[in-house]
Amino acid sequence: MIKSRLSSFTYAFSGIKMAIRTEANMKIHLFVTTLVLFAAVLFDVTRMHWMILLLCIGWVLMAEMINSSIEALCDFTTKEQHPKIKLIKDMAAGAVLISAIVASIVGLLIFLPYIQSYLKLMR
Repeated sequence: MIKSRLSSFTYAFSGIKMAIRTEANMKIHLFVTTLVLFAAVLFDVTRMHWMILLLCIGWVLMAEMINSSIEALCDFTTKEQHPKIKLIKDMAAGAVLISAIVASIVGLLIFLPYIQSYLKLMR
C-alpha cells in the first residue's frame, strides 16, 4: 500500500519533469515564476502576499500542465484536423490564458505598492 502511494509520487514528478523538458510554454511560465519569486524576496513581501503569489503560480503551472495533457491526448487520438479537437485545444489554451492574465493582475496589485514605496525611498 505505502509502496504504491510512493510510486504515484514518482509518476507525478516524472510528469512534471516531462512537462518542463518538452513544453515551451512551461519554460516561459517557470522563467516568469523565477522573476516573481526574486521580486518577492527583493521587496520582502508579507506572508499573505507570499501565499497569494504561490497560489497564483501553482494555479498557472497546473493550468499549463492540464492544457498540455489535453493537447497530447487530442494529438494521440487523431492526427487529422477536426473542428471538435480544435475547439477542445483552444478552450484548454484559453483556460491557461485566463489563469495567466488573472495571476498577472494579482501580481501587479501586490507589487505596485512595493515598487511605489521603493521609488519614494530612492528620491
